[in-house]
Amino acid sequence: MLTIHAATVILLRDSGSGPEILMVERGEQLAFAGGALVFPGGRVDPADVVTARNPALATGFAALDDRDAAARIACAREALEETGVLLTVGDAPDPVALARDRARLAAGPDSDEASSFAAMLAALRHKVDAARFLPFARWEPPAAAPIKRRFDTDFYLADAGNAASAAISPDGHEAVAIRWTTAAAVLTAEAQGRAALVFPTKCNLQRLAQYDSVAAIFAGAAARPAPFIQPEIVARDGRMWITIPDGCDYPVLGEPIEAVRRE
Repeated sequence: MLTIHAATVILLRDSGSGPEILMVERGEQLAFAGGALVFPGGRVDPADVVTARNPALATGFAALDDRDAAARIACAREALEETGVLLTVGDAPDPVALARDRARLAAGPDSDEASSFAAMLAALRHKVDAARFLPFARWEPPAAAPIKRRFDTDFYLADAGNAASAAISPDGHEAVAIRWTTAAAVLTAEAQGRAALVFPTKCNLQRLAQYDSVAAIFAGAAARPAPFIQPEIVARDGRMWITIPDGCDYPVLGEPIEAVRRE
């Protein structure tokens, strides 16, 4: 089965309630994670690495391999398209022009998104700074998991407090609603049946909930290489469980598989 490279960005800001995360509610009609709360993200396009290697459009990418470089560009592109947050370096953009460019990203075919984003960067005279994105984890589904879409996903952290544009709004298709909230609040809503979470999102929220500030989250992630997480399905006490490796900064290491949403 084909494995699709994807990239996800966890947008963070500090608040009086602790670190907040920008969560996206996906449209019910979407084939993957329909109706679930997720972080902004999507497929990495081959053209994303072309953008990363263009010094007029990107900075700080020279030392990164192609996979990492392309994923960071995809994070910037998907954050803008799904939420309106522009994670680039440059003069404050004209709001009308930015809204127009964002609408073009959403309206065009998926195959054109990466090239449209590159053209937008050139028109704005903006660059994507690789340093804005801190690797957090890489997740790949269990080798034998009977799922329709296998996403090999790189997760990154990004501080949204210094965004070129942070006027959030959903794109109305992939994102039908977005909101700033704490990891603890999302996990409580899921436990009470008021929110749906796919397994990797839930585990990453549990990891984030351990920290009391954006700085602490970044420091914790920077202190270790981004872990590679490939869950396993195992039998335990007569039940099937989905588990993740220990020692990777995740406080919860498994759940009974019947309680888990995987796509």
